[in-house]
Amino acid sequence: MCGGVGSRFWPYSREDCPKQFIDFLGTGRSLLQMSYDRILSVVPKENIVVVTNGKYASLIKEQLPDLLPHNILLEPARRNTAPCIAWAAYHIHALDPEASMIVTPSDHLITGEALFAESVTKGFEFVESRDALLTLGIRPVRPETGYGYIQIDKEVAPGIRSVKTFTEKPNLELAKVFLETGEFFWNAGIFIWRTKTIIEALRKYDPDVTGILDRGLDLFGTPEETAFIDANFASCPANSIDYAVMEKADNVYVETVSFGWNDLGTWSALFDNSPKNKDGNVAQNCHVLTYDCTGNIFAIKPDKLVVASGLKDYIIADTGDVLLICPKAQEQAIKLMVNDARVAFGEKYL
Repeated sequence: MCGGVGSRFWPYSREDCPKQFIDFLGTGRSLLQMSYDRILSVVPKENIVVVTNGKYASLIKEQLPDLLPHNILLEPARRNTAPCIAWAAYHIHALDPEASMIVTPSDHLITGEALFAESVTKGFEFVESRDALLTLGIRPVRPETGYGYIQIDKEVAPGIRSVKTFTEKPNLELAKVFLETGEFFWNAGIFIWRTKTIIEALRKYDPDVTGILDRGLDLFGTPEETAFIDANFASCPANSIDYAVMEKADNVYVETVSFGWNDLGTWSALFDNSPKNKDGNVAQNCHVLTYDCTGNIFAIKPDKLVVASGLKDYIIADTGDVLLICPKAQEQAIKLMVNDARVAFGEKYL
């Protein structure tokens, strides 16, 4: 999945180049390219499908030149993850009715790639032996309020348990309780299932989406698929796959995994996963001189020198036409800032 805007990373993540296309970690590869490299260890490139917004077609082709052109599905409108996943499932199922699929976001940071490959392989083996909707769960290391949580139930296979409850973004006190019980895992937003299993679940729990896609059932996998999607996809109600299916179905399981994971959803998450200098600051591909500064992240165009004094725990992001200066503790307000910028200046700075 590669169609999001990543507004919490504004002003670096913009409408014309969202965060999944940016080399945030200075590795020479964007988050999308790192996701592609990682999945190649378990899925051959001819079977890798990218679903993205139509405006990013050229970026996809530029960053993933080996991707087969017919494996780029271009959404004519953003409708959240349920319609996105539904279209991909219908598309893949038309090509191979016995196919299994992994759904993974393009903008997460994963370390321990050998463990990732082992986990995905085990997940495929599990869903191919039963009608199961499998999600990957990460053991929490802090009371995080920005993630969804999965409460585990009884073990049904080694490392795989049935799911008791889902909780979306709890408050701090509840997150602390979740951490203490040991029964809750972070929802990584990575799913594995057979295409026919997820399509059946979508028909049962999200018929507004499948009712639209079923009108073109004979067109998926044919040259007429694109025209059908262009004419009908925008009519799908926006919904996440968690709300649409995972929180309602009775055949949901979680594989508890041990690879490193972070959804890199905020500047603070990027700070936590980036190397720090001797003063505890992060400088993203830029030159910085600091005095009595610590805990800051500087994301500045490389041709500019930043000199700062007396700053602690701030985000300083400069893209040339936008300068953001914001305490990390207030970064949840960045989405509101983006909306305010839209109201005040239209789309100019977005």
